[in-house]
Amino acid sequence: MGLGNCEVAVALLLFLSCSCPVYGDAGDTITASQPIKDPEAIVSAGNRFKLGFFSPVNSTYRYVGIWYSNLSVATPVLWVANRNNPINDSSGMLTISEDGNLVVLNGQGEVLWSSNVSIGFNQSTAQITDDGNLVLKAGPNGNLVWQSFQQPTDTYLPKMRFSANARTGNKTLLMSWRSSSDPSVGNFSAGINPLGIPEFFIWYNGHPFWRSGPWCGQNFIGIPGMYTSVYLRGFTLQDDGDGTFTLSSIQDPAYRLTHVLTSHGKFREQYWDYGKQVWECNLEVPSTECDIYGKCGPFGSCDAQNSPICTCLKGFVPKKQDEWKKGIWTSGCVRMTSLRCDRIQNGSEVGKQDGFMKLEMMKVPTFAEYWPYTFSEQECKDECLRNCSCVAYSYYKDFGCMAWTGNLIDIQKFSEGGTDLNIRLAYTELGNKRNMKVIISMSVIVGAIAIFICVFFSWKWMATHRERKLTCEETLSFKTREAQETVFDGNLPENVREVKLEPLFKLQILETATNNFDISKKLGQGGFGAVYRGKLPDGQEIAVKRLSRTSGQGLEEFMNEVAVISKLQHRNLVRLLGCCVEGEEMMLVYEYMPNKSLDAFLFDSLRKGQLDWNRRFNIINGICRGLLYLHRDSRLRIIHRDLKPSNILLDHELNPKISDFGIARISGGNEVNTTRVVGTFGFMSPEYLMEGRFSEKSDVFSFGVLLLEIVSGRKNAHFYSDEHALSLIGFAWKLWNECDIAALVDPAISDPCFQVEIFRCIHIGLLCVQELAKDRPAVSTIISMLNSEIVDLPTPKKPAFVERQTSLGTEAITQSQKINSINNVTISDLKGR
Repeated sequence: MGLGNCEVAVALLLFLSCSCPVYGDAGDTITASQPIKDPEAIVSAGNRFKLGFFSPVNSTYRYVGIWYSNLSVATPVLWVANRNNPINDSSGMLTISEDGNLVVLNGQGEVLWSSNVSIGFNQSTAQITDDGNLVLKAGPNGNLVWQSFQQPTDTYLPKMRFSANARTGNKTLLMSWRSSSDPSVGNFSAGINPLGIPEFFIWYNGHPFWRSGPWCGQNFIGIPGMYTSVYLRGFTLQDDGDGTFTLSSIQDPAYRLTHVLTSHGKFREQYWDYGKQVWECNLEVPSTECDIYGKCGPFGSCDAQNSPICTCLKGFVPKKQDEWKKGIWTSGCVRMTSLRCDRIQNGSEVGKQDGFMKLEMMKVPTFAEYWPYTFSEQECKDECLRNCSCVAYSYYKDFGCMAWTGNLIDIQKFSEGGTDLNIRLAYTELGNKRNMKVIISMSVIVGAIAIFICVFFSWKWMATHRERKLTCEETLSFKTREAQETVFDGNLPENVREVKLEPLFKLQILETATNNFDISKKLGQGGFGAVYRGKLPDGQEIAVKRLSRTSGQGLEEFMNEVAVISKLQHRNLVRLLGCCVEGEEMMLVYEYMPNKSLDAFLFDSLRKGQLDWNRRFNIINGICRGLLYLHRDSRLRIIHRDLKPSNILLDHELNPKISDFGIARISGGNEVNTTRVVGTFGFMSPEYLMEGRFSEKSDVFSFGVLLLEIVSGRKNAHFYSDEHALSLIGFAWKLWNECDIAALVDPAISDPCFQVEIFRCIHIGLLCVQELAKDRPAVSTIISMLNSEIVDLPTPKKPAFVERQTSLGTEAITQSQKINSINNVTISDLKGR
């Protein structure tokens, strides 16, 4: 299918997103008599880089910058001259001043930026090279007096050299943009820290934010992905022997590769894929919460695969127990048993020699010392034992011995890569082999006795449990029949009649886990009752949904979830662990999601930055695959009916899981009618809201609204546009028709590297919210669209609910404000957010 006028304009916008000129190119040189004026530009001799005027996305200010030339999509700006002093209009000029400096002037002739060097000649020339370097030469021999590579902005290019001097503290730094629309100096900086073994650091307002781990001669130990990084083909860090370390690359500049420090503090390696004609991101750090500097404090270790992510090293305990229990780990841990050297100094019983505990695949702590006089791992270990200040060591092959003498800060456990870290502990903390033999012998004897006891009591428990199980299943069966008519409109499918959920949890266990359902454990309240956070005796965290005894709607929702989700299992659906039915108590037990729901990130100005585009796109894909499972791949064909950000839970890695099946319906695949419309206003499809008809396409409509919210960072329930009270759908449709969909994109994810993908998602979102159900794509088609398996997307038709000034909308919002809910969700005739 051919492109429509708007799509052609969008494609053009991608190429011109920085308002970069396509005409007026005048060689590769600037002189006093041959300046460039906005919108003119110069191009390097090999047509690889362009120097000219541009405007960032969503900005009218003009800047002088450098970017790649001759690319088919929007290209990132690599260097900015007047980043802190923009030109207010298109009257700017880049020229050579009377003192020979390169200057940016506005229309009034005021100097907004200057190379600011002492030249000594009044004749000089500026040139853009095929390396992307803007150089200023002066004198009869054309001596180099200034270059942009020595004053980078936010991007590192091949052939650049980063230096840092341990004695003077001078270093070359990347400085982030303030935002995607403002190239002025932002909050983040990046460069080499030369203290100890050199490391690459990102700083937030001067404080460590992330670090690479020590340089081992070939790579940085703390970046597992660096083993596959394209930069390994020519990346070096050299020591001049006088305290200066220099990071450089001999990478072929023809290979279009950049390292960018984003406005959110991400350091991203991206390269141009000539085959796909797109920018691909090969490496991005920090990528997990554990990557944040000092997340677990001194002597704490962070593992993104665990929950909670922070633990104290063996032999250490939390310094502040109360803070640690609340998830505030920065105070770290303290040693339980002092080391032998400390005991000698204190005059206490000396005891046996200290030893070491080995930790594998670790990001070693910061501020490592290099001990070049040790030649083997054993010598490294022995030297650390002889040195009373040494608290840990690591021996890295082909590099040598590293040691630490202070607090161990920023330790992280990797799933791959890293190296061994040996922590010094008192002898009594090690659990030596002789003690282990005694323990094993005693364990055999005690174990034999325990087995006999367990067999006896297990027999008694099984007899009791069989009787109890029958009672609970009878209770569930009775309540299923009781709620059947209202939940399923009297039409319960045959395969659902067989669904049973074994009551796995005793009431006493759940009371203990939730501290007797203490108010401090309460996560939220809904029409069905309350949800509590708890912890089982084995340490597993859970979420307990407790049916309110006074809620008839809660009973229906409870039984609906039992019938619907008990037989479902998918990585993008929240997992039901079991239930409890004792007397009047009815509870469902779910896995606990530490990052709560999507809306807690998406609409929070402080937390939304954690959802970069890669994470948001992963969330979008995950929701789609969860929906596909519900609609097509599960044993039951299920329509969720309440898809929205508050019902998308996020695990510790921010993977999405669809939750809340209280009003989900089991369908035979055809459209179903109901006389009771339930759901959340703004997410319900028009045919469902107005006529009570719902199908898989009803979930597709909700997904389309959700997709637009994820891309824009805005709520559909709010009004947009000064002229009309537009919903988010209406606002997106207005921008689509004006060919200005870039204005819809959340500034937190606005990045030329991902513009094609982001605009494609907006296009898909508009296809999902079309007024007629038959025009909306199926979920399987949406997945193909997201993964570009379907290249040409159809032009969307006008969506439903463009304007929000309707009596129905006002009434729905009014109703919603009268009802308590969990995550702003209620079960009522209409629900608002």
